[in-house]
Amino acid sequence: MKFWRFPITGTIAVGMTVLLHPAPALTQAPTTRLFFLDVRGGRVVSTAPDGSDVRVLVSGRSGTPDGVVVDTERGHIYWTIMGRPREDDGRIERVDLDGGNLTTIVPAGGAFTPKQLRLDAAHRKLYWSDREGMRVMRADLDGSSIETLVETARGDAARADARNWCVGIALDVAGGKVYWTQKGGDNAGVGSIRRAGLQIPKGEDAAHRSDIEILFDGLPEPIDLDLDLAQRMIYWTDRGDGPRGNTVSRAPMSPRPGVNPSSRTDQQILMANLKEAIGIALDLQGGRLYATDLGGTVYSARLDGSDQKVVLTGQGSLTGIAVVDVTDARGRRGELYTCAPRRARAFDAEVLQSIQD
Repeated sequence: MKFWRFPITGTIAVGMTVLLHPAPALTQAPTTRLFFLDVRGGRVVSTAPDGSDVRVLVSGRSGTPDGVVVDTERGHIYWTIMGRPREDDGRIERVDLDGGNLTTIVPAGGAFTPKQLRLDAAHRKLYWSDREGMRVMRADLDGSSIETLVETARGDAARADARNWCVGIALDVAGGKVYWTQKGGDNAGVGSIRRAGLQIPKGEDAAHRSDIEILFDGLPEPIDLDLDLAQRMIYWTDRGDGPRGNTVSRAPMSPRPGVNPSSRTDQQILMANLKEAIGIALDLQGGRLYATDLGGTVYSARLDGSDQKVVLTGQGSLTGIAVVDVTDARGRRGELYTCAPRRARAFDAEVLQSIQD
């Protein structure tokens, strides 16, 4: 698969009220915010949904940031760091909403190559897919009580088979289900979307579960997931080749009885021709979806795929994205203010290769 290389371009504008009186450095953000990750600059970035008010909260994080979630109640942003697959050094980091108080909550080696990340705020849990770890995992918000919920395989030989790699993840907490993707090889057409219970069945273990369902099979290369629980729809990105790849799609969360997962005809492609699609996030209240790609673009559309817009371009190489209403964060520690980003390191070519795989 060709990796799209785009230069990081653009300027930073500073508003001024009059010639000698610059606007205050601290300004509140709009109620709804997008948060996305750029692997080239190791950045955590926040913006308004229309692409205005771009704020770099963190930069210079090495090791390939991939999945991001925002906990507005407690005032934190969490993201995964894949690390280098051969070294089993994945980790999860956290900052306050303003980019301060950087903390590693799952240390290097606590996960192999953690990918998309999800928050269960009610039960104070983080969930993630672990690619070369071939697992679906969870932990408490402080990184303690790490558990493996699903283990698709074990050992170096199995790790070389990308059919075992868990990548995307989504939660139906009320329904007691976790959803994930197993992407398969580069545009191999063996990717799948699966689900299982949030609790391992009694008498079973993560490697031997009787409740795993395959919802879709034979996909080009599915990556990240999100759910519209009210409409019972699953949304996902696919970074394989077209026409089914480099897309954002949706379909009913449950196939019709008796339908083969590899023969489903209810996939609706909403957006096409992305440049290696990765992240997806739904703003259900606003009726819009947001997606990112490794070409450095943030996209937006209505939930049915209409009214497509480019929110931002030239942002590096983008992975995870989250959309949140930050109203509850007003006046809390970590209010959304601009801050000085940490110094960026030179982008590591080996790290770039890890996200191409």
